[in-house]
Parts: sequence; C-alpha cells; structure tokens
Amino acid sequence: MSRAPSLPSPAGPARAALGVICGVMLFAMMGLTVVDVIGRYLFSAPLTGATELTEILLACVIFIGLPAVSLDDEHVTVDLITGKLPAAIQPFRRAILLLASGVVLAVIAWRLWAHAGQIAGYGGTTNSLRLPVAPVAYLCAICTGLAAGITFAAAMRPPRD
Repeated sequence: MSRAPSLPSPAGPARAALGVICGVMLFAMMGLTVVDVIGRYLFSAPLTGATELTEILLACVIFIGLPAVSLDDEHVTVDLITGKLPAAIQPFRRAILLLASGVVLAVIAWRLWAHAGQIAGYGGTTNSLRLPVAPVAYLCAICTGLAAGITFAAAMRPPRD
C-alpha cells in the first residue's frame, strides 16, 4: 500500500535559504584558502587576514547551519540502548530528549548573547583586519536561540515515520 505524498513543509523555504547561505560561505572559505595558498607558495605573499576571515566564516557556517539541522530534525544521535525500548515508549523518549536538547541550546544561546555583550563592551576586533567580533557572536547567539525554539517546537509535534 502506498502512502499519499506529504505536503511540503512551511519550513522548506527557510531550510533551503539557510542551506544556500551556508553553501556560499563554504565556497567563500574555499576561495580564500586557494588564494591564500597560491599567494603564499607561488608569490611569497599570503592573503592578509585570510585566517581571520576563514575563522569568522566557519563560525557562521556552523551556527547558521544549526537551525537548518533542527528544522530537518537531523541531529546526530546514538541509540545503543534506546532502539531496544518498546515502541510505546519511543514518542515520550523523543519528546523528553528534544526538550532537554532545547534547554541546552537555550542556555548556550543565553551565554553566547552575554559573551557577545562583553565583546561589544570592550570593542573586540580581529587582529589584522580589525573586524568587529561582536556582530558574529550576536549572530551565533540568535541562530542558537532559533535552533532552541525549533527544537522545543519539534518536541511538541508527533514524530515522523
């Protein structure tokens, strides 16, 4: 018996946009690295600030990707014991784990926001390019907060097949 096709998720466009943003940032990191390596080894002139830009882009990719992973409910899990639990317990186990994960993400978002405020307070910048670091920290906090909200919402909906 075949199942009827499911309706597209309203989170689909958001997930796609996050994926495109992360892909562009990964491509930019790759380009920076190629230009830096070529400049360093062929011309003895590395790209100034390439390491800083790569670090900032990497942080952005990780934290922008976090809501995307939460939307897809694709966090890494290990089920050595839980897979052997009775099927009737699985929805409750899933909800409890998602709630716990949401709490952890919310705490991380809160601490990132506080840390971003400290960085903004003393005007933290990168070493060579003097780029402000606080906006990146605020972005990380916001993305983690979004992931926490998505995770809490996932705990309230029925599990997928």
